[in-house]
Amino acid sequence: MDFFTVEFFTALLTIVFIDLILAGDNAIVIGLAARKLPQHQQKKAVIWGTVGAVGIRVIATLLVVQLLSVPWLNLVGGLLLLWIAFKLLVQEDNHDNIKAGNTLWQSIRTIIIADAAMGIDNVIAVAGAAKGSSHGEHEIILVILGLIISVPVVVWGSTLFIKLINKFEWIVYIGSAVLAYTASKMITHEKQFHGALDENKAIYWTFIIVVIILTVGAGYLVNKRKQAAGQKSSQSH
Repeated sequence: MDFFTVEFFTALLTIVFIDLILAGDNAIVIGLAARKLPQHQQKKAVIWGTVGAVGIRVIATLLVVQLLSVPWLNLVGGLLLLWIAFKLLVQEDNHDNIKAGNTLWQSIRTIIIADAAMGIDNVIAVAGAAKGSSHGEHEIILVILGLIISVPVVVWGSTLFIKLINKFEWIVYIGSAVLAYTASKMITHEKQFHGALDENKAIYWTFIIVVIILTVGAGYLVNKRKQAAGQKSSQSH
């Protein structure tokens, strides 16, 4: 198997970036779930909670990769991922339902369950990026390598990454564009279209560019509208 190709590394970089851009929420959940524990147990909860969450995510992603061979699932997954790309830009932060665990096991369980529930977007995105690389036999390695690289960053560098996103808003827009790119590639790989979208390079790239512009543009416009509404209400008070 030839790993040292531009396409393999591009797919791996895409997966790592997706893992990081969608991991901000997971990092907050990990922190919230372990916050009531004594300090010496907090690190254990974070490590074991993350190990459990990663295990579930690897299995779920590999299952989704296999499922993408089923007719129309590439289209469904691509459309779902476009919605995730849009929601990433206009999301409301709400973590009120995350209860802190009082014991080590409770915290670990909370981290695993919350991560599994929130990791669905991540699973679809990573499976799409792995499937989108033409190296069929590399899909498993891409998924596992991507998680191995990005998980330590999420666990130990999460707060730094969240600060970075808050300071440089454009990072989220790049993240949304990467997700829209992955989603549009998933849609073009839908076998039921019989190559209508991916055989002609001009049609293929036009479709991808239009999808990215529409997704990021829609998110940008909604955010501008929100800002304007927020300013109006603060002026009226």
